[in-house]
Amino acid sequence: MKYYILVVFISISFLMQSQTLSKYIVVDQFGYRPDSEKIAVMRDPVTGFDASESFSPGVQYALVNVNSGATVYTGNIVSFNSGLVDPSSGDRAWWFDFSSYQTPGTYYILDVTKNLKSYDFVINDNVYEEVLKHAFRTFFYQRAGYSKGVQYAGAKWSDGASHLAALQDSECRKFDTPNDASSQKDLSGGWYDAGDYNKYTSWTANYIVSLLKAYKKNPDACGDNYNLPYSGNGIPDLIDEVKWGLDYLLKLQETNGSMISVVSLSQASPPSSTTGRSLYGGVNTSGTLASAAAFAYGAKVFNEMGMTVYGADLLQSATNAWNWADNNPNVVWENNSASYNSVGIGAGQQETNDYGRLALKVKAATYLFDLTNNVTYKTFVENNYQDIHLMLWNFAFPFEHEDQESLLYYASLTGVSSAVANAIKNTYKNAMQSSRNFGGLTNELDPYLAHLEDYVWGSNGTKSKKGLMFSDYVGYNIDNTNNEDALRAAERYLHYLHGVNPLNFCYLSNMYDYGADNGVNEFYHAWFADGTDWDNVQNDSKGPAPGFLTGGPNPSYDWDDCCSSGGCSGQTCNTAQVSRIKGQPKQKAYDDFNTTWPMNSWEVTENSNGYQVAYISLLSQFVAKSGSLSVNENENNSLKVKYFPNPFHEELNIEVSENFSYTFYDVTGRAISSGNCDAHCKINEVAVIPGIYLLKIRTLYGSKILKVIKQ
Repeated sequence: MKYYILVVFISISFLMQSQTLSKYIVVDQFGYRPDSEKIAVMRDPVTGFDASESFSPGVQYALVNVNSGATVYTGNIVSFNSGLVDPSSGDRAWWFDFSSYQTPGTYYILDVTKNLKSYDFVINDNVYEEVLKHAFRTFFYQRAGYSKGVQYAGAKWSDGASHLAALQDSECRKFDTPNDASSQKDLSGGWYDAGDYNKYTSWTANYIVSLLKAYKKNPDACGDNYNLPYSGNGIPDLIDEVKWGLDYLLKLQETNGSMISVVSLSQASPPSSTTGRSLYGGVNTSGTLASAAAFAYGAKVFNEMGMTVYGADLLQSATNAWNWADNNPNVVWENNSASYNSVGIGAGQQETNDYGRLALKVKAATYLFDLTNNVTYKTFVENNYQDIHLMLWNFAFPFEHEDQESLLYYASLTGVSSAVANAIKNTYKNAMQSSRNFGGLTNELDPYLAHLEDYVWGSNGTKSKKGLMFSDYVGYNIDNTNNEDALRAAERYLHYLHGVNPLNFCYLSNMYDYGADNGVNEFYHAWFADGTDWDNVQNDSKGPAPGFLTGGPNPSYDWDDCCSSGGCSGQTCNTAQVSRIKGQPKQKAYDDFNTTWPMNSWEVTENSNGYQVAYISLLSQFVAKSGSLSVNENENNSLKVKYFPNPFHEELNIEVSENFSYTFYDVTGRAISSGNCDAHCKINEVAVIPGIYLLKIRTLYGSKILKVIKQ
């Protein structure tokens, strides 16, 4: 008997050592929640840049526990679409469904026949908590005019406050009178919009509404412990960040209620080194309406949190913005336009069209009615909602997610006409049954399980919004008989962004310390620019900061026309680079690069706060309670933990029989710091003030809560 046991152990050990990592077995690199759908995808590339490669999977696959080497689940694979090649990815695919296995731990998928394995991943209720934290922290890195201290940003990304020198944001002048000191305004604050540093008013307002929606949908997911300067103040860090954005918007409002449309900032790496002047654009109706919505919804949330003085200020600003826009419905101002003498002001075009202004006005009226119960706003919505595309076309799609959700939000309010509310909900229900939406789920149109009809610039943001369309179906109580399928569909879009895609690629930057194995090493951003110390995670001393969602596959990508004509002022046109993306199957039209003009990497890899808020909004709905200690959590009392000295001054020694994670909580149960350790490590908690704390130790086999004292 001992002989056979020895043979088994030796066989398992040999098997684990001889397994080969395969890029053809793709999983969510962070992992899955225990009760979620869990499907690994095996891929055989047929068309595209990797068409010369091939993969033929074995019949049986297994789920293997990383720590013990034990096979905990086995099953056969199922071919996608009877073995036909999917044109959107260029791949033939198979699925291994291990959804029924729910035990927390760290695992990988094993091709039993070929002894090939996937990346390791986690099954845990809190698998996305750390991911959400770093995705949200990107707004801190995007702050303009704010110092990023090393204790908060880390040594690699600390930087002084940007754009506060003479004639920059705090002394900003109007674009057409740059030498007129009387036009000077303090327009400091806000966020860099994307990879460029410009600040666009209507988009900033939309980010604020989206962040507040994320908070309202799942406030428990929003911690006060994200290691930011305002962490630990009793207010969720997300709300602190929203206030930073609202404070900036308030500076943009003219005394008549109108809003300045854009502030154009110079660029350099790092941001604090920029020396160019800042200029602001004209006022417009679209930016004013978008701001009215943000002020109104912000007032509602801050009032609910007891910050009523601030809420009253926001209400007044919202009312002033509405009144000006109502009296000036068609004031248009385009940035970066010869027609408006604004070439060089900003980059992306923030102005919209007549329909865009109508949609923004319906949105503003919705949040103002919710806040004030004033029938004027109700009347406007109910007289105009049928002209919103959802109602006009009986069609729901991710490119107008915000407009669709504002109608759903209106339909959820007390005091609206029941006929209007029912019409909105029924139209959304019917629109979601199309082949693009639930039909794509029912008919399994995508081997990577996150169907998208149209891949364009910013497709990762579109994927996030598509997921939100399904979660909205549940959140706004459209039809509870479909809730399970809707949530399953919504979560699939997260899995795609986390690695379940034909590139086996996590579309978040520099997340290797938080669970990703193959992800964004570089992307287009003025701070993390090509040739700087922040260029590439693998090749440079710093690399970009963690957590940024990049634009994603873009089949319309192309280099500048000058490359074809041979006149790019001596700049390199990389033929191999452009062919790696252009002409590829839609889902493969991406590469990890950040080269600027004429290669125009911004069309593929640039981040955007718009993509980021959509991703945060979706991810936060699948995050359990953040930063708190549950007294109901099961402890493993047999877990042996040595900790000394106790009380401690600066260092606390912890010894456990295996690797572990830890979290410090104060006596109220609020998490204040956390980390990961080898079996023996020293925890340096010099930032903790003297007092009594709870220290939770977590291992694969359970957890233990200890009382420790800092002197």
